[in-house]
Amino acid sequence: MKTINHSLMALLLCFGLFSAQILLAAEDSPHKVVIQVSTDDPQTQKTALNNAVNLQKALGQDNVEIEVVAYGPGLSLLTSNSSQGKRVTSLAMQDIKFSACGNTIRGIERKTGKKPELLEGVTMVEAGVLRLVELHEQGYTYVRP
Repeated sequence: MKTINHSLMALLLCFGLFSAQILLAAEDSPHKVVIQVSTDDPQTQKTALNNAVNLQKALGQDNVEIEVVAYGPGLSLLTSNSSQGKRVTSLAMQDIKFSACGNTIRGIERKTGKKPELLEGVTMVEAGVLRLVELHEQGYTYVRP
């Protein structure tokens, strides 16, 4: 009987430590969100930025990782002639990441002979859709306004 009680106590202790570890890990991991922008519609682009700002305000800057991925016509959000340019640059300084599709950039360069100028704080990735897939595989929640 004592052996069963000791085994049961050991099992409960291990379970309790394991549960506590999971809870601590959950508290330490921030929310992760990726926002897709694939349209040049100014209202949709503005909504995407509003989504990012509202999430960061609601969850706290230290509790959420946000990345905006733009490709196709949506790349216009992240270029120097964007109507939202100042806002994008400002948000990049507030820990919101911006990724521009390399495929789209190369396509524009082939078509126009000129590479689009990205805003400060924007990173070029190999491919926008690939970046969405990678982030999804890393546990990011997908948002498309």
